[in-house]
Amino acid sequence: MAVIGVRAAYMQDARRRVERRLARVGLRVADGHLDMCADYLVLLDKWNQRMNLTALDDPDSAVDRLIVEPTMAAEVIDQDARVLVDVGSGGGSPAIPLKIARPDLALTMIEVKTRKSVFLREVVRHLGLSACNVETSRFEAVLGRPDLRGAVDVVSIRAVRAESEQLRLFGDALRPGGQQLWFLSGAQGVPSVPSPLAVERDVPLVESVRSHVVVVRKKS
Repeated sequence: MAVIGVRAAYMQDARRRVERRLARVGLRVADGHLDMCADYLVLLDKWNQRMNLTALDDPDSAVDRLIVEPTMAAEVIDQDARVLVDVGSGGGSPAIPLKIARPDLALTMIEVKTRKSVFLREVVRHLGLSACNVETSRFEAVLGRPDLRGAVDVVSIRAVRAESEQLRLFGDALRPGGQQLWFLSGAQGVPSVPSPLAVERDVPLVESVRSHVVVVRKKS
């Protein structure tokens, strides 16, 4: 089979898998949404063969983790939100699926490792995503900038250890009433957050792995 035929078959398989896994949690999305998610997964798999972007080997588990969880979480983002900052973006999830689900959000992805930042920029280019920026830096340096102070509507975070001072930095970047989405799994409990942040709710995601997203709100 020609290379283009192999890629088309892989894309079709990825698209079917995404659609099926979303249907398991009661979600139906537009065809264009499915296509972009599948395209992202194919690109991620290609790059993952050269660098360690994700350690998920089971295809269904990978789709649940990388696509289903952020697609479900996108529904808790305020409708009037316009600026999303993802901390420790790595292989692009939850940031890319959140952007696909909410194309109206201007997205900044923060990733300290150069090679992963190169991948993220390629995802943005390949998918034709608008209003996307990749910062190759520590998140403390980016979120501490004057232009972001009190200007961010949503901060998303997964697999990043954060101490109290760093959590305060998230709070400083958020506008009053802004949200932080903290993606957790398994036995990870609801984190303790400093004022003026407050845990608003804990939303279950994929039941089989007990994943959930903790929604933190900055008090107005």
